[in-house]
Amino acid sequence: MSQVNVTINGREYRMACEDGQEGHLVKLAQMLDERIDHLRGSFGEIGDTRLTVMAALTVADELAEAGRKQRRLEQELTALQDARVVAGDRAQATQAAVVAALNAAAERIETITKKLNQTVGNAGGVALG
Repeated sequence: MSQVNVTINGREYRMACEDGQEGHLVKLAQMLDERIDHLRGSFGEIGDTRLTVMAALTVADELAEAGRKQRRLEQELTALQDARVVAGDRAQATQAAVVAALNAAAERIETITKKLNQTVGNAGGVALG
């Protein structure tokens, strides 16, 4: 377990984190500090605790919105995957229908060719196909 010093709203805090996560924790603290500075610029000096709570609420709101967006995207992905399966099934059915139609046409052609050959054979001509 590592420890790192971060500064938020002008105060320094010693924080523990997993090894290798020090830079990430420092970056998060900087983002929170910047958010507090932005709120201070918008609302003035309304108290450190209040600014910190407002910053935390804006972060929580963004997190909630990201969660909603993720759920919407997951639903869209599921719908697209379902549509892909349906389209694949439809394509297979179409392919099977085309194969069946071509086979039926080939059988009809063979039947017609046989009848013509019989007709030509009976008339003494040259056989077809």
